[in-house]
Amino acid sequence: MTNRIIIAGGGTGGHIFPAIAIANAIKKLQPQTEILFVGAKGKMEMEKVPQAGYKIEGLDIAGFNRSSLIKNVGLPVKLLKSFIQVRKIFKQFDPTAVIGVGGYSTYPVLKLAQTKGIATFIHESNSFAGKSNMLLGKKANKIFVASDGMEKFFPKDKIVITGNPVRTNISNNNVTREEAIKFFGLDVNKKTILSIGGSLGARSINEGLAIHLDEFEKNNFQLIWQTGKTTAAQYKAVGENKSNVWVNDFITQMDYAYAAGDVVISRSGAMSIAELCVMKKPVVFVPFPFAAEDHQTANAMNLVNKHAALIIKDNEAKDKLVSTVIHLAKDEQQQKELKANISKLAITNADEIIANEILNTIK
Repeated sequence: MTNRIIIAGGGTGGHIFPAIAIANAIKKLQPQTEILFVGAKGKMEMEKVPQAGYKIEGLDIAGFNRSSLIKNVGLPVKLLKSFIQVRKIFKQFDPTAVIGVGGYSTYPVLKLAQTKGIATFIHESNSFAGKSNMLLGKKANKIFVASDGMEKFFPKDKIVITGNPVRTNISNNNVTREEAIKFFGLDVNKKTILSIGGSLGARSINEGLAIHLDEFEKNNFQLIWQTGKTTAAQYKAVGENKSNVWVNDFITQMDYAYAAGDVVISRSGAMSIAELCVMKKPVVFVPFPFAAEDHQTANAMNLVNKHAALIIKDNEAKDKLVSTVIHLAKDEQQQKELKANISKLAITNADEIIANEILNTIK
């Protein structure tokens, strides 16, 4: 019998890229498996999943808006509509199993699967579980988590610590530091700081860098600066005329970016953390404080408590970020310690572990 698996979720790269990695690993182990993605209309999965070669169905669904209660008026109707859409998808596809990776579409898809007695699996990428995953976890067959200490959110006997699946061009990265720095048109003899605030940008990181940009030149350092799309033009104007700064709104070749960075500034989404562990980078995290349940701070502290990273609060980044990064870039011993500790947390085959667990459960 051919397995037919639905993978539900999305919204951010932190949900989509692990989902695609899991799908690829399942297909590698069992090529005849049929896989269908279910996402939220208008979200980035509707573009990224077909680019990866998979079919996706979109639901008319939105999440609870924390900043504007008035925007939640239509939520019950959307939720009801999404359940009707999911029933139709199940009728046509008849899934053997359903995997939820987080994001708006996870809840209605896994909830219906559980009421029908279909095997369900959850991948929780953060160290602080989302509310819908906690509710769904009670009836899930297995829950794949990135870090220890997750029994406070899920039944202990269902937890499998797998780590977070990382994109193959990162996990198999063989770009040299020299190649990478030349790729960005910078000087191979200078210490290089890489700043990655996410695809939309991180205001606090960008502001902190812009105000103190001259400090990098004064200390003979150079900067690879991903500004993100929001207000990119203003920060490009600040950095473009400096020979020691590469600045753009987006970095397409993240394998080159990671290889070039001697020290990294980053938000602390689960995906970024997984990649930084694999790349063994000394990092200063600036958690996004408005993420659900403040999970980015929880993610970062999981590493800080293991002496595997440094942390600066979002509201302190403007004043403290650049001085902290420059201090770290000058301290070889501290870099060595952070590299050694972050590398212990690296998992390069999480996608294979998850795929094996799922296929062994449903065979």
